[in-house]
Amino acid sequence: MPENIVIALDAMGGDHAPDIVVKGIDIVRIQFPQARFLLFGDETRLEPLLKAYPGVRSVCELRHTDEAIKSEDKPSQALRKGRKSSMRLAIDAVRDGEAGAVVSAGNTGALMAMAKFSLRMMAGIDRPAIASVLPSPRGETVMLDLGANVECDADNLVQFAFMGADFARAVLGRVPPRVALLNVGSEELKGHDTIKAAGDRLRSLENPPFEYHGFVEGDDITRGVVDVIVTDGFTGNVALKTAEGVVRLFTDFLRAGFRSSVMSKIGYLFARGGLNILRERLDPRVYNGGVLLGLNGICVKSHGGTDETGFANAIGVAVEMVSDDLVEKMRDHFETFDMAQKMSNNSAGSATEAEKMAEAAETPAKAAPKMDQASSSAEDAG
Repeated sequence: MPENIVIALDAMGGDHAPDIVVKGIDIVRIQFPQARFLLFGDETRLEPLLKAYPGVRSVCELRHTDEAIKSEDKPSQALRKGRKSSMRLAIDAVRDGEAGAVVSAGNTGALMAMAKFSLRMMAGIDRPAIASVLPSPRGETVMLDLGANVECDADNLVQFAFMGADFARAVLGRVPPRVALLNVGSEELKGHDTIKAAGDRLRSLENPPFEYHGFVEGDDITRGVVDVIVTDGFTGNVALKTAEGVVRLFTDFLRAGFRSSVMSKIGYLFARGGLNILRERLDPRVYNGGVLLGLNGICVKSHGGTDETGFANAIGVAVEMVSDDLVEKMRDHFETFDMAQKMSNNSAGSATEAEKMAEAAETPAKAAPKMDQASSSAEDAG
């Protein structure tokens, strides 16, 4: 790990800010003692917390602003009026080279629009995608997009495949990562024209930095058959929310079953050890921290309703991304495959494009970075 890793934190974003931010730092500073933090927020609320956690103060620099993006703010409004907000200042710290990554539990639509406007898109990338990891019997699986883009064309999906592969390589250590497209069937003839075109393009690539597996179905998401699953944001978000609902249903059934009789309660005592292992595997806080891929900087979205443990995990994701130099590796891969010339017309992403994206983020499509018992949409995460 590099000696100096600086993470910019939006201290005012999320349902339980700024408490979870400071407490999250107190947890993660033990795991990553070389990390330092720029804390953007209201000093009148943060100072008492820093006094209560002197260890946090020693690794933080507090930068005051009394402006914050609210969960109900529309992305276009946040983009135009939130220039001095804690979220925007934290993002700008990455743009200016003061920090290697930004972490926020605030409004997802606003974060996405501001990050694209300030950090700009990588050459060859049209749109950012939210990527996260999901549990499976064989480890963890990267999935994207989880809600940043309601509609995608074949070019977008191919770009997501490259980004997801680099993310899996950095986070999961999969070399080479196995990549698949989510479809209604595994046969090449199935699916709509966009997904089939994306599949054709991925199959035609010569020596890509990943293994293209083909199509996978919805029940393959949690089987761990591949390392990266690529889909559009609408489908990805629906799949994620369905998985969250199944986990909650399973938990409710299990709890009701163990409470149904005296013998069941006795059985719980014998099964408690195994159930604790199961609970740890399905703990949503472990998977908190979705990454906006495709930007010229690392931007991590924490779930808005998480606690300090979940926020600490989101910070940990950011530290790992900076440590692995994810942005530079992604840029190198896109340059190697000449993606900028072959697949994109917008490259840097102008202010007008950022505003269009902000308007698009105000549609009902929603995104949640991780599985959470209170998991919510892009607006809920704000």
